[in-house]
Amino acid sequence: MPMPGTPPTLTNESVLARYPFLPQARFHMRKLFEDNAIDIDAIIEQGWLEEARSLGRLRLVESIVHKSEADPMGTVDLANEASRLFSMAAYQYAFLVVCASFDDRLVSRWAEGESSLADKNIGIDELYFETIVKTYISSLKSSFENGQKIYSVPLSDFLELCPRISGSYWRLVNRPVNDGWVALDPASGDTSAQRVARLVKERIREELIERSRESMVRMSEQLADRLGEEVTRISELFGSQIRSEVPIASATKEDWPPCFSNSIEELASGVNVNHVGRVFVAAMGRSMGLPLEMTCSFFEGAPDYDPQTTSYQVGHVYEREYTPHGCSALKAAARCPVGPGDDRLCDQEWLTHPLKYLRAKQRSRAKSETVL
Repeated sequence: MPMPGTPPTLTNESVLARYPFLPQARFHMRKLFEDNAIDIDAIIEQGWLEEARSLGRLRLVESIVHKSEADPMGTVDLANEASRLFSMAAYQYAFLVVCASFDDRLVSRWAEGESSLADKNIGIDELYFETIVKTYISSLKSSFENGQKIYSVPLSDFLELCPRISGSYWRLVNRPVNDGWVALDPASGDTSAQRVARLVKERIREELIERSRESMVRMSEQLADRLGEEVTRISELFGSQIRSEVPIASATKEDWPPCFSNSIEELASGVNVNHVGRVFVAAMGRSMGLPLEMTCSFFEGAPDYDPQTTSYQVGHVYEREYTPHGCSALKAAARCPVGPGDDRLCDQEWLTHPLKYLRAKQRSRAKSETVL
């Protein structure tokens, strides 16, 4: 089902500046730029908009690296007219740079970052939550159960968007359905509104990618050339990020850090691995790009193994994108099996996280294969 043909009215300028990708923001942005004599040339080159370009770069970096929970625009006072102008120009600058790359992978990464930030903000936006949601979902209704507000979305919207989200929560069989409405009740620390926002994220991401591709078709070589230096910088950052991530997905057992291997062996032997160890195994599986089903299989030898419970708990770790524990946390929880001198790599001062171990092993193996 496509987005609603006519989005609900939204005129609050601070809200439009916070969510500049909204369809309602396009006319406002155009008028704002016209009133201040801002065109593409100004956004790219004029000195008085350098602050906007800096904000745009920050917005791009956060979208691509996904390292921070912070909103790159969170410190901007959107009650101030000048700040709203810079915020809009920053978004437009970032959009132009991404499109000038003509790189679908970079576009997808940027759209993921922008939609993730939107997901976070929309879910806690008490004043404009329903207006924004109805921009992307065909309808929305709410009810109160045990003092909590529960939102429901049309079955057609849910069926279209839920397959793109991992986790057992998003399987239709696990959702209450009544007269064509799917209830999104609170779960995993999220409110019902935050669950709806997670669904809306998928449509925002989809629309951002579509809009970017349309812009790439229209973009002239001259404009792309003028943005070339910025594109090079962001492409190099993206390439570096990909190189640090992709090898993990192809890790072999020989690359596994001892803490992970030991946890797998203990589970297979029927040892009752503690909570930290179990969460660590699930988070490592997610970080390594292992299928959820494979990670679940690691727990089959556990003395309290239950397929449904394991699938739910591991799915929660995957859905919430948990980061594996670092070395200090694992040692504190008695989950580090290595003593001084047991593993030369673990003895290195810079080795503070199991994923660093994994990457170091991968780099070493890649160099050996290149020499051969």
